[in-house]
Amino acid sequence: MGRLVVISNRVAVPKARGAAGAQGGLAGALNSALKKHKGLWFGWSGQESEAETGESTGNINMQRADGVTTATIDLSARDVDEYYNGYANSTLWPLFHYRLDLTEYERETGKGYERVNERFAECVQPLIEEEDLVWVHDYHLLPLGERLRARGLKNRIGFFLHIPWPPTRLFVSLPFHERLVRTMLDYDLVGFQNNEWLESFLHYCRKELGAQVDEDTGVVSFEGRTVRAKAYPIGIDWDHFQAQGKTETAHKAAERLTDSIRNRAAMIGVDRLDYSKGLPERIDGIGRFFDQHPERVRDLVYIQVAPPSREDVESYQHIREVLEQKTGQINGARSEVDLVPIRYVNRGYEHAELYGFFNAAKIGLVTPLRDGMNLVAKEYVAAQDPEDPGVLILSRFAGAAQQLSCDEKGAVMVNPHSPDDLSHAILAALDMPLAERKSRYEAMITTIREDNVQAWTAEFCSDLAGE
Repeated sequence: MGRLVVISNRVAVPKARGAAGAQGGLAGALNSALKKHKGLWFGWSGQESEAETGESTGNINMQRADGVTTATIDLSARDVDEYYNGYANSTLWPLFHYRLDLTEYERETGKGYERVNERFAECVQPLIEEEDLVWVHDYHLLPLGERLRARGLKNRIGFFLHIPWPPTRLFVSLPFHERLVRTMLDYDLVGFQNNEWLESFLHYCRKELGAQVDEDTGVVSFEGRTVRAKAYPIGIDWDHFQAQGKTETAHKAAERLTDSIRNRAAMIGVDRLDYSKGLPERIDGIGRFFDQHPERVRDLVYIQVAPPSREDVESYQHIREVLEQKTGQINGARSEVDLVPIRYVNRGYEHAELYGFFNAAKIGLVTPLRDGMNLVAKEYVAAQDPEDPGVLILSRFAGAAQQLSCDEKGAVMVNPHSPDDLSHAILAALDMPLAERKSRYEAMITTIREDNVQAWTAEFCSDLAGE
C-alpha cells in the first residue's frame, strides 16, 4: 500500500482550537499509523475564515512533523453554523443517539452539510496519490466517499462511524435518508463500534434500499457497488494510559482526591456535557440512593467531571442548567457543614490526572442513555489496582457494554433510565466484597489491554487494504 490518508472533521495539530483534547488514544493511534505509512491527515482547522462560504483550494495550511503531513482548511462562520452546529450536531447527532425529540430538520443546514463535504473533497482530492489508502471518520463526513468518487478517485476508501447507528424505524425520519446511505455505499469498507449498530445498518440497506446483504460477511451489493460493513470495537491506548499512571501528576491527583474525601468512598463520572451521557438521569439515581439509604450519606461522595461542549447549541445550554439544578437540590438537602455529597466540576483534566482520580475512586459510574463506545469505562478499569480494584457501573446502552458485561462477571450493568436500578447498583458496588471486585476486574482487563486502539487501527487498515 501507499500512504494512509486520514480525513476527519478535526485534525490533532499543534495550536488548533480544541486539539489538545484530541491528543488522546485515537489521535495517538492514528498518528502512529500515519508515521508508519508517512501519511497525511486532513480536516478543519477549527478556525473561521472571513469568507462567506469558504475559500479556494489554495487556502490549505500544510505542516509536516515526524513523517506525518497535516493539512487543514478554515471554514466560514456560515459553514460552521450550518454544517457543524447545524446538520452534524443538531440533526445527525441527536437522531443517531435516538433523541428524535431534539432532532432538528432544517433544509439550509442540510445544504451546508453537503456544501462543506464537497469542499473537503475539492481540497483533499489533489493531495491524494494513486496508491494511498483513504480513511474517513465519523458522522460529519458520511457522504465524503461519494464526493471523492465523483471526482474520479479510484483508491480504496474506508469509513468509520464513532457514534451509534440508529434502528431503521428511527433513521427513516431523516429527510433524504436514502440519499445519505446511498453515498455511504461508495466506500469500500464501513466500520461500526459494535454488532448492534452493524446489524441496524445492514437491516436498513436490505429493507429500505432493497440491496443484497450477506449477513455472514457483511457485504452489501447495490447497483453495481459492493461495500463491506463490519464491527470494530475501539479500545484505549493501553501503553500510553499506563505510562500516565506512573507520573507524579497521577500520584498527586490520587492523593489529592483521597485526602479530600475523609475516609469516604469516592464514586466518579467523567463525561462531556452532553444529553447522550444521561447526566440528569444519573443524578436522579444518586438522589434516589441517598433517599433510600440516608445513613450512607457519610459513606459516599460522588464527583462528576463534566467539561462543557458545543456551547453554541441550545440543547447543550439546557443540559447544563438542568444538571446544575439537580445537583444543587441534592446538595441542599443532604449537605452538612463538613460534607457535600456531590461535587460537580465543569472543567476538564489531563489524562494523567484522570488516571489518578480513577485509581482513587472505589466506583466508576458510566451511564449514557446511548453512546458510541465510551472509552472512559475502559480507562476506569485500566487505572485500578489489581489487588484492590474498584467497581465499574455501566449502562447497558453504552457501546462498551457488549465487551465489558462479560456474562454478568464484569461491569455491574444498569438501565440508566431507572433511578431504582442505579440506586441498587450503587449499594451493591459500595458493599461488594474484595473477592467479587477482583473477579469482575479480571473478567474485563484482558480485553481492555489486548483490544486496544492500536489493534483496532491495524485491523481496520488491514481490511481496507484487502490483506
